[in-house]
Amino acid sequence: MLEISDARIRAIAARAACILSGSSMSRYAVYLASLLLTLLSLAAVVFFGAGWIWLPAVFGAFAALGTWDLLQRRSTLRRNYPILAHFRFGLESIGPEMRQYFIESDTAEVPYSRQQRALIYQRAKAENDTRPFGTQQDVYGSEYEWINHSVMPSEIPSTDFRIRIGEETAQPYDASVFNISAMSFGALSANAIRALNAGARRGGFYHDTGEGSISPYHREHGGDLVWEIGSGYFGCRNDDGSFSEARFAENACDPQVKMIELKLSQGAKPGHGGVLPAAKVSPEIATTRGVKQGVDCVSPPRHSAFSTPIGLLQFVARMRELSGGKPAGFKLAIGHPWEWFAIAKAMQETGVLPDFIVVDGGEGGTGAAPAEFIDHVGLPMHEALMLVHNTLVGIGLRDRIRIGAAGRIASAFDIARTLSMGADWCNAARGFMFALGCIQAQSCHTSRCPTGVATQDPSRWRKLDVPDKATRVHQFHRHTLKALGELLAAAGLSHPSELGPEHILRRVSPTEVRSLGALYRFLAPGALLDGSADHSVFRDYWDAARSDAFAAPERVRAMRASKSY
Repeated sequence: MLEISDARIRAIAARAACILSGSSMSRYAVYLASLLLTLLSLAAVVFFGAGWIWLPAVFGAFAALGTWDLLQRRSTLRRNYPILAHFRFGLESIGPEMRQYFIESDTAEVPYSRQQRALIYQRAKAENDTRPFGTQQDVYGSEYEWINHSVMPSEIPSTDFRIRIGEETAQPYDASVFNISAMSFGALSANAIRALNAGARRGGFYHDTGEGSISPYHREHGGDLVWEIGSGYFGCRNDDGSFSEARFAENACDPQVKMIELKLSQGAKPGHGGVLPAAKVSPEIATTRGVKQGVDCVSPPRHSAFSTPIGLLQFVARMRELSGGKPAGFKLAIGHPWEWFAIAKAMQETGVLPDFIVVDGGEGGTGAAPAEFIDHVGLPMHEALMLVHNTLVGIGLRDRIRIGAAGRIASAFDIARTLSMGADWCNAARGFMFALGCIQAQSCHTSRCPTGVATQDPSRWRKLDVPDKATRVHQFHRHTLKALGELLAAAGLSHPSELGPEHILRRVSPTEVRSLGALYRFLAPGALLDGSADHSVFRDYWDAARSDAFAAPERVRAMRASKSY
C-alpha cells in the first residue's frame, strides 16, 4: 500500500510540475483559476461571514471536477483539458440543434428541411400555408422539379381521393391515397398511437400498425388499421416464435383491421433484425406482441414461415383466407434485383397474386438502425418504385396489383411525383410525426423524445395531448389532399390515378429539362414476356431469376467465389 501511495504521490507531483510549466498553462488555466478562486472564496467566508458560503461551493465544485478530470483515465481529452473539455462536450451535444435552428438553410433536407417541417406544422394547425415574394427554390439548379399546368384547369368537387385495393377479394378496401406508414407501439408512445389512430378515423384514412402488432391504444378510437406482420410474427406467434394461424385469425378478423401487410424488409434497415432487451419488455408490450415479459424480444432478419418466392405468395394467400377475404400483400425495400424478379416470376407462373405491394424506400427513417444501414443499404424509393412498377407492367400484372410507396413524403407535390412514377397511393411516417409535434430532435432511439412522440417514458408521453394532436393529424391529411386536388386541377386532371411521368419535369442542368417519362425507362405491357425489355437490369437478371428460390444467379455466385472473375 505504501508503494502505491508513493507512486500516486509521485504521479501527482509530476502532473503538478507539468501544469505549472509554461507550455501547459493555457490548457490548465481554468482549472488553476478554480483552485485559486476556491481558496479566495474560503477566505471571504472567514473574513466576511457565512453569507458568502455559496462562493466556495461553486468554485469548489469546478475545482473538484477538474481534479477528477486529471485523475481519471478513460478520457485523454479531459486529462489534458480539465474542465475545458466539458465545454466541448456540451457544445457537441447541442450541435444538431444549433445547426438546425441557426445554420441550415430553409431548404436543406437533413433529413427534412425547415421549409418542409413548417409546411406540415401549418397544415396540421390549420394555419395559413401560403408564401409571399416568390419561391426559395433555385429554379435553374439541377434537380428542381415542377408539374406542368393546363390552360384549361379542371374542377374537382371533392379531394377525398380513394383507390380500391383487393377488388377480387371478399372484403375490398377503398383506401385514401395518403395514409400513415408503419410505426409500432414501442417505437412510438401510447399517446402518439392514440392520436394517430383518432386522426385517421376522423379523416377516413388508414393507420399501419408496424410490426409491433395491434396494441390496446390502436383499438381505442377505432380508426382503420393495416396490420403489419413482421418476421417476429408479433400478435400471431406460437411460444417458439413460429407463426400461429389461430392467433392470426383472431386478430385479422377484427372489423377494424382492413388489410394485412407482410413485411419482408423496411427502408430504414433492410436485411437487419432487431432485439428489444428484456428490461424494456413491459407487461403491455408483452401482451401486445404475444411474448414473455422480461425476456428478450427478438425480431429475426428473415421469415421462418416460408423460404421460397412461391412459398411467400402461398403464405400471403393463406393470410387472405384466414382473415376472411381481406386484401393481403407485402412490403419490401428492394435489394438484390433477382430476388424481386423471383417473386414476380412466381406470380406469373402460379397465378397466386398479392392484392398490393408497398415499396419502402431506402430513405425511410422511423426505425432506428446502425449508421451504415441508414446511409448505405436499400434502394431509394424512386428507383425501387420504378423497378416494381416496370416489372409488373412487363409481365402483364400491373392492373391486378396495387402499389403503395413510402419514403420521405411530406407535401402534395411529393405525392403527385410518386404517383406519376407508378404508385397508386403513398404512405408517410415522419410527416405524421411532425403533425404530432415532432421537432426532428433525432433522439427517437434514446427514449428521451422531447415531444413525447417516440418515447416510453410516461413523464414525457403523458404530456402529449391526444385530442389536440388527433385534430392536427386529421388536418395535416385533409389540407395535404386539398393541396393535391389544387395541383391536379391546375394540371387539368380529375383524380391522382391520371398522373403520369409526362406531368412532372426535372431540370438536369442549367439548360436541360426532362420529363420523368424521358428520364426513366418505362416498359411496354408484356415486354418481359416477349423479350423486348432492353433495360440492363432486366437483361442481366430476369432470365436467371427462379420462382422456386431466392438464390443468386450462377454468374453472380461465380463472381462471389473469385476476385478474378
